[in-house]
Amino acid sequence: MVQKYQSPVRIYKYPFELVMAAYEKRFPTCPQIPVFLGSEVLQESRSPDGAVHVVERSCRLRVEAPRLLRKIAGVEHVVFVQRNVLNWRERTLLIEAHNETFANRVVVNESCSYTVHPENEEWTCFEQSASLDIRSFFGFESALEKIAMKQYTANVKRGKEVIEHYLNELISQGTSHIPRWTPAPVREEDGRAQAALRDPGSLEADGPRGAPGPAPEMVVTDGDKLDADYIERCLGHLTPMQESCLIQLRHWLQETHKGKIPKDEHILRFLRARDFHLDKAREMLCQSLSWRKQHQVDLLLQTWRPPALLEEFYAGGWHYQDIDGRPLYILRLGHMDTKGLMKAVGEEALLKHVLSVNEEGQKRCEGNTKQFGRPISSWTCLVDLEGLNMRHLWRPGVKALLRMIEVVEDNYPETLGRLLIVRAPRVFPVLWTLISPFINENTRQKFLIYSGSNYQGPGGLVDYLDKEVIPDFLGGECVVAVEILDAESVITWDFDILRGDVLFSLYHSKQVPKPGPQEPGGRASGPLTDKGWVLGVDGSRVEAPLICREGESVQGSHVTRWPGIYLLQWQMHSPPGSVACSLPGVEDVLTALHSPGPKCKLLYYYEVLASEDFRGSMSSLESCTSGFSQLSATTSSSSGQSHSSPLVSR
Repeated sequence: MVQKYQSPVRIYKYPFELVMAAYEKRFPTCPQIPVFLGSEVLQESRSPDGAVHVVERSCRLRVEAPRLLRKIAGVEHVVFVQRNVLNWRERTLLIEAHNETFANRVVVNESCSYTVHPENEEWTCFEQSASLDIRSFFGFESALEKIAMKQYTANVKRGKEVIEHYLNELISQGTSHIPRWTPAPVREEDGRAQAALRDPGSLEADGPRGAPGPAPEMVVTDGDKLDADYIERCLGHLTPMQESCLIQLRHWLQETHKGKIPKDEHILRFLRARDFHLDKAREMLCQSLSWRKQHQVDLLLQTWRPPALLEEFYAGGWHYQDIDGRPLYILRLGHMDTKGLMKAVGEEALLKHVLSVNEEGQKRCEGNTKQFGRPISSWTCLVDLEGLNMRHLWRPGVKALLRMIEVVEDNYPETLGRLLIVRAPRVFPVLWTLISPFINENTRQKFLIYSGSNYQGPGGLVDYLDKEVIPDFLGGECVVAVEILDAESVITWDFDILRGDVLFSLYHSKQVPKPGPQEPGGRASGPLTDKGWVLGVDGSRVEAPLICREGESVQGSHVTRWPGIYLLQWQMHSPPGSVACSLPGVEDVLTALHSPGPKCKLLYYYEVLASEDFRGSMSSLESCTSGFSQLSATTSSSSGQSHSSPLVSR
């Protein structure tokens, strides 16, 4: 498949002649572009009157690819041939380039043009396009395609900075104006020679005689403006141009799109992903809407049910929000047997699960926007890499990961607000080298990577998450409190005891526990901090305590009878000598949870379902008051996870 790239039109607010002088400074070498190793002139010619100057160069570029790929290909640099046709009369520079290295396996063609701005003859426009066709490349066609286009776009951006650097250098040296070329009298035969220099098959025939200037800022009439309060509550700050782009794209969809029109927040993500370039955002959004329709993504949350093994062993889930109110998703990638999951459920099931997480993330962003009364359009992801090793770099698994990244980048742009990667091991740079070329540059800037214990203390997680939200396996404090609005709901849980013995209980409270001091929105989702809470007065125990031994996996459910707050608590189990003592009260539980000393370790999730959504009859649940069911005692390190809350607690 041929990949194509088209740059936006760049404007240099300098005359064409001065820009050409800056361009010539890029040769034969250019220290500002490290991948450009050097060039040499293969042939050069001029028209008799000097108006047309043709130069053909051989350029050497360093290969920017993972070392393994360079080793397989057997090259450290590639050679391109570049043909420049500079026409001083028409004030145009047309550039055509193609690769010589691996020409029988890979075909790269590039076209560039420098022209005079059509509305201001003292400005210069630049436009660039390229195509990449990988016919065969040692089985790495897909990887090379992604890396090549990623590096190409990065170098294009760097090229603009280089021209500006040399323009500033010329001006600092006193060269701020270069006279335009003036023709000299030529004989008839010289005129024919000059015409012959213009190759009708070159870029001059295909390239634009004058590139269009930047689109003027769209003017919005009063009748087309969005309500200011609506923008403030749901969309955030928008410039008049950005607001106009949103209105135009929405109107275009209403007129041409058959099917559900996405919400403004959804449209805005695509505009932001393309820097409010209307045509590019429209193309990206249309492709995504077609993809959603083809795969029925709008129905995913209602129809998708992950396989049992995926539900049991996928170590990821939602957990409160960060300090900015963004929904927080925690993924313990190092604790997952990715190879086993891939073989057990298949790549498509994993991809669907990832899509369901992104769909749920958008839904939670909408909920938090309403809750906090301010726009929240993205979510935060916390990835714990403890346990990551070479087995996670299994080639089919990495290939599946790259595919998931591609699908998410194309269809869920600007949904990731921040990615916190903690406890990155030594093997992480290898994984990062493989996947980073496939991640959008704007997205990569949202990554914060901590190795070892660097995530602890100032500058670490506490800068982005309230202490009450940080799971205790990362040094935080977290007890689960669940608010039930519907009296007949079902709370389900699943947890593995990784270390020590614990006592598990479920309480119902009549009042909202006092949240942590920095809890956004004041929701009842922090640890219980009010030690004056009295059992039997402020609430009641609704499930008898259950002793859970190290290595056990426990599942259970509870049918709620009253609305209010339900507390899931785990307490370090007392030694055998104190088993005969009375069951602990809430204050004793809190004291045990917050006291120093040996701690238990467990991995858990919980989920709240409406009664009509729960699989199985309500009567069967009611007949089993406890709702606890102990499973295999051999399960020790595997983790059951859901969409709700994957954590390790004391």
